[in-house]
Amino acid sequence: GAIAGSFVISLYFFVQVLQEGALGEGVFHRLVGYVWLPSPISGTQIEISLQIDNLSALMLVLVSFLSMLIAIYSLGYMHEEEGKPRYYAEISLFVAGMLGTVSADNFLQLLIFWEIMGLCSYLLIGFWYHKPEAAAAAKKAFLVTRVGDVLFLIGVLIIWNQFGTLRFEEIAGKVGLVSPEVL
Repeated sequence: GAIAGSFVISLYFFVQVLQEGALGEGVFHRLVGYVWLPSPISGTQIEISLQIDNLSALMLVLVSFLSMLIAIYSLGYMHEEEGKPRYYAEISLFVAGMLGTVSADNFLQLLIFWEIMGLCSYLLIGFWYHKPEAAAAAKKAFLVTRVGDVLFLIGVLIIWNQFGTLRFEEIAGKVGLVSPEVL
């Protein structure tokens, strides 16, 4: 039900973006959340906010629709399995991670939701943990993704150091100001 609700809300956002002329020009909305990491330096705090633009509106619809289809299919697939509550909790958290990833407003928020998806991937790959091959596959996936996640974190720190912000919109405005030697 919650995944279907996210699909309906995503469709609403998508229709709103289309009505604002998304096919002819860029549409950008920032739904401000709250200050997550305050800072004494003006304009450098980290906020949890959502970004709704042409691409994120489309991706929200796509992710929520496919997730809804997967959840419906898995009702029949998992009907005789033990651990169904754990499976659906993991799937729901995975969907939340994907929706958060495509609507993130800044790189730190993107990294956090990416990590949530990585955790859920590990949990879902190892769902049948009593099978040695499933447990080994989950460990392998976890270790391989940690390498990319550490590099992702390093990239976020470099972006913070270079631009003084992690918000996509502010970085896009500052990219032209970076000297070619730095790039």
